[in-house]
Amino acid sequence: MSDIKQPEATTDTPVSDPVTPVESTTDAPAVTPVDAKPAPAERRPRHAGGGDKRNARRPRRGGRPERTRPEFDQKIVSIRRVTRVMAGGRRFSFSVSMVIGDKNGRVGVGVGKAGDTQLAIEKAVRDAKKHMITVLMNKDNHIPHDVHIKYASSEVMIMPAPGRGLVAGSSVRTVLELAGVKDVTAKIFSRSKNKLNNARAAVEALKQLKRRTK
Repeated sequence: MSDIKQPEATTDTPVSDPVTPVESTTDAPAVTPVDAKPAPAERRPRHAGGGDKRNARRPRRGGRPERTRPEFDQKIVSIRRVTRVMAGGRRFSFSVSMVIGDKNGRVGVGVGKAGDTQLAIEKAVRDAKKHMITVLMNKDNHIPHDVHIKYASSEVMIMPAPGRGLVAGSSVRTVLELAGVKDVTAKIFSRSKNKLNNARAAVEALKQLKRRTK
């Protein structure tokens, strides 16, 4: 019985048996599925600049609004911290002296006091606007004549000097500059270092200007 079953176990199978796929060795092109995703290089197109489109800067929609120019230019002449001794301790506040002007003949000096610096500056600006004056000048922004004034402990003299520019010091220069006065020389005769008094003396001197009559 064993001799009869041996040839049945060793039966020859053809080479083209369906168990081994022959179609895989053909030269037919591979079919790409419809829902297949493209390669990463094809999925990220580059713009004309050569960089990645995701990293390109996009223009802002609204943009920053333009700042409105203030009506007057302002400059702080002096700022002091004032201390008051009370029953419960010390209290600190700030005193700010400021000059404002439009550089076209209008100028003013103001003082502001508050516990915060920014609030003191706002008070000084409001006070300067209340005490605004208009300087008498010709079309070239020159003053007509000399003026000499004494205010508190400050003594100031302002003289026209054609061709010399603005020659002044301390807070007097600030007042003349913001007023728009040109070709003028200022001299402080007093030894006072109080910048607020010097600035107010310059303003009082500019008030004394009068138009010359022929």
